[in-house]
Amino acid sequence: MASKSKVGAMVWVGRGLTTLAVLPFIMSAVMKFMGGRQVVQGMSHFGWPENMLITLGILEAGSVLLYLIPQTAVLGGIILTGYLGGAICTHLRIGEPVYMHVVIGILIWGGLYLRDDRLRELIPIRKG
Repeated sequence: MASKSKVGAMVWVGRGLTTLAVLPFIMSAVMKFMGGRQVVQGMSHFGWPENMLITLGILEAGSVLLYLIPQTAVLGGIILTGYLGGAICTHLRIGEPVYMHVVIGILIWGGLYLRDDRLRELIPIRKG
């Protein structure tokens, strides 16, 4: 069993990773809600119609909200992972790299693992 101070430190590191993970989603959702010429050009570049901006923004913002609420954080993590999967497919289809998407996925689950003791119990990492 980990000491109370060690668990507290893990939770704070998890919150930091969570913040890093959700910032790109929040920025992206806000940009989709605001629209604008560059956002529409970006959607066209990815092969998405302009009329999907609000729908995608709502999906992003809703997923982040679920992820940030402790009681629904695991569900939010699953949905954000699915959203990232779609983004990865979109980028791969047009030949763009997906490194950052993979890093964001690691941040999502790393942050959640460190801040949620239920998840740590479900997926224990043991020292050899």
